[in-house]
Amino acid sequence: MPAERLQKLLAAAGVASRRGGEVLITSGRVQVDGQVVTTLGARADPRWQRITVDGRPLHFPAAPQYVLLYKPAGYVTTASDPQGRATVFDLLPPGPRLFPVGRLDRESEGLLLLTDDGDLAYRMTHPRFGLEKEYHVWTAWPRSGQLHALAAGVLLEDGWTAPARVEEVSRGADGAIVSLVLHEGRNRQVRRMLAATGLPVYRLVRVRLGPLHLGRLAPGDWRTLDGREVAWLRRMLAPTEAREDGEDDAGRSDDRH
Repeated sequence: MPAERLQKLLAAAGVASRRGGEVLITSGRVQVDGQVVTTLGARADPRWQRITVDGRPLHFPAAPQYVLLYKPAGYVTTASDPQGRATVFDLLPPGPRLFPVGRLDRESEGLLLLTDDGDLAYRMTHPRFGLEKEYHVWTAWPRSGQLHALAAGVLLEDGWTAPARVEEVSRGADGAIVSLVLHEGRNRQVRRMLAATGLPVYRLVRVRLGPLHLGRLAPGDWRTLDGREVAWLRRMLAPTEAREDGEDDAGRSDDRH
C-alpha cells in the first residue's frame, strides 16, 4: 500500500469512516513516526512509517470482508444501542469489526451492506458517485399525479429532491407496491417523499444497492459477496482525478430511509 492520505488509511484500517478519520486527525489523536499530525492533506506510507491512533498502531486486514444482510424491521443499524434495542450485528456471527454502508431506519427492511473496506464504503455513500438505491414501498393506490411528483422531485424541509425513477410494480385490493430508484440518500427521504405527496408507507424495503440485489434472502439472512460482485462495485465506483483531488464530504449521503 503506497503513501495515501491519512484519513483514507484510517478508513482502510477500519478505524473510522473518512469523515470520522478527519475528526481523529484534527483532534490530534493520530501520530506518524511518533509525531502528531493534524493536517488533513498529510500522507503516509504504512509500509515504512508507523501510524498510530491514541498510541495504538494501525492494522490493515489482509482481505476486506463484505456481508450482504437482509435487515428485518425492528433492528437498528448501529453496533450498539443505548436503549437496548436489537441491532443488525445481533444477526451476524462473531468476526471482524464491520461497518454498515449507509443506514436503514428501524422500521425499514432490506439490503444492507457491511464491510471493513472503508474506502469502498466511502465511495458507495458519497453523492458524487451517484450510486443507485432501489426501494419498494407498500402504500395506498397512488394517483398518476402523485407518481409524477415523486419522479420529478418534491419539496422537503431540506430542499427539492432530485428526479427519481418511479414505477407502480403491482396493485391489489389493499393498495399498491411502488418502486423508487434514487441517486441521493437524505435522512428518511423515501418516507418524507411519500408523505409530501399524501401517500402513506405501510412497508419499506430496499431491494437493490447499485449492482447488488436482495435476491432470495429472507429477513435476517446474510451472505458474503463474491469476487465478481466486489469487482462490479469497484469498477462502478472507480475514482477519477477530479474526485480524488477535490474530495470532501459536502452533501454526503445520510442514507436512512
